[in-house]
Amino acid sequence: MSIKAKLVVTAALTAAITAGLAAPAVAAPAAPVVAAAPAASSAVTEQQWLADVTAAIAPARAYVEQRTAESTDERPAIVFDIDNTTLATHFHPFTMPGISPVVELAQYAHSRGVALIFVTARLDFIDPVTRHSLAEAGYTVDELRGRDLGDLFEPVQQYKTDERIKVENEGYTIIASIGNNWTDLGGGHAERTFKLPDYNGLLS
Repeated sequence: MSIKAKLVVTAALTAAITAGLAAPAVAAPAAPVVAAAPAASSAVTEQQWLADVTAAIAPARAYVEQRTAESTDERPAIVFDIDNTTLATHFHPFTMPGISPVVELAQYAHSRGVALIFVTARLDFIDPVTRHSLAEAGYTVDELRGRDLGDLFEPVQQYKTDERIKVENEGYTIIASIGNNWTDLGGGHAERTFKLPDYNGLLS
């Protein structure tokens, strides 16, 4: 199967996963580090979404700069969600381009020695295609973690929390976790969380 055909299959699978397999979002923490701008209605334009993403992600760059200002023995890492956090799968479900302000943050963090680790609710059998999409979008992929069949019986938030624990057990310090759904961020095991807009589940 060609890469183009695989991308089409991936888009269809991604839609099925996000619509039918992901667990409902949990309530937001009482005091999140960063809150995304609320949507005015159930409809949002791509231009508005990108503006809201830019505003929500800006504090993350400042935190990465501060956190990496001095050399330490730590192995810093950022854990990213994928769909509508690093790749624009809602507005571009077949091409799935990178989201510019997030790509820029990731490249900046990597240039300062921060590992980029992607934890997704996508099934792991499409990891090669997902890795290709991320690389084409401009991301360095230090690790990619997708769900296996056994993980489908576990709530998404618990799965993602467990994966962050595994990352920590590899010796990384997770300085930030970035996602557009509270299930990406809840459960701890990250110094800071940065939530991108999902407009009450519109961009799940």
